[in-house]
Amino acid sequence: MTIKILLADDHAMVRKGLQVFLATQPGIELVGEAADGLETLEKTARLVPDIILMDLNMPVLDGIETTKLLKQSHPDVKVIVLTSFSDQDHVLPAIRAGAKGYLLKDIEPGELVDAIKRVHQGQVELHPDAAGQLMSLIASAEASGMADLNGASAAAKSSPFALTGREGEVLKLIARGMSNKEIGGALHITEKTVKTHVSHLLNKLGLADRTQAAIYAVKQGLEGS
Repeated sequence: MTIKILLADDHAMVRKGLQVFLATQPGIELVGEAADGLETLEKTARLVPDIILMDLNMPVLDGIETTKLLKQSHPDVKVIVLTSFSDQDHVLPAIRAGAKGYLLKDIEPGELVDAIKRVHQGQVELHPDAAGQLMSLIASAEASGMADLNGASAAAKSSPFALTGREGEVLKLIARGMSNKEIGGALHITEKTVKTHVSHLLNKLGLADRTQAAIYAVKQGLEGS
């Protein structure tokens, strides 16, 4: 299955470098490029990529605002942020906006391809620096009694024990970065059944998506249990 990629970056040299590299990768097709947020929205509507590699600093609309609008208009299109920034002021807004990956531009080419494939399969990809920022923020928010991620304060009040045994197992595997297909294989159930469990556990915990579910599981110490 070919993964269709749209590049969104205002630097022509960055786009050219990625274009040359991705053209050599089997199973990946570069379907278009955009130099700003508005162009990204227009080309997404026309080309319907599977994944967008999104820069954060772009003219007209930045990467955060563009990701928010994409989540509303094209919820099935996955966004991987590819940036030079790993501070909380960039990481948290990107995750809140709906990004399924947050990578830095110094990533090794092979690791970028692997990340693209994992996000396409439904996993969440965070650079270690970005993950560290998120976990630090969660710990700080929890200590001060403040809300952390979009709607996560409600989730923090929910107990994982409100889940069925199977839903708890699925939550643990989500926290380990496994796709629905991989979870199905591990638990010997169909991918459709996994999707049903994911939907139920998100509703019970008041979470919006798999990213919040993974972070919630880490907070509860479930990913290693």
